[in-house]
Amino acid sequence: MKQHGNLLESIPPSWGKEIFTDLARGDTVRIERIVSTGQTSPETGWYDQAEHEWVLVIQGAAEVTFDDGMVHRLQKGDYLTIPAHSRHRVSWTATDRRTVWVAVFYS
Repeated sequence: MKQHGNLLESIPPSWGKEIFTDLARGDTVRIERIVSTGQTSPETGWYDQAEHEWVLVIQGAAEVTFDDGMVHRLQKGDYLTIPAHSRHRVSWTATDRRTVWVAVFYS
C-alpha cells in the first residue's frame, strides 16, 4: 500500500500531551512522528531501548540528555543518532511552539 502525507499537517490540536504517530513499520524498522509541546521524559526514568534510534527535529526545539551527562540541544533540521542501550531522556522541549520530530527505530 502506498502512503503519502505531510509531516506538518493533520496534527491534532492538543497542547496537553505528546502525540506519537506511526508513519511506517517493517520487521526491523519503525518510523514515527512525535509532536511535543513542552513535554519531557519522566524525571525518574531513562530510555534504554534495544534498538538504535535516529531522530530529526523538523520544527521547534528539544534537548536530549544522556546518563553520562552529555546534552544535545536540537533545533530545526538537527538530527541525532542514539545507539541501542544508550540511556537517555528528553530533558526539554519548546513550550511556545510545537516540536515535530521524526524518529526512526532500527536494529
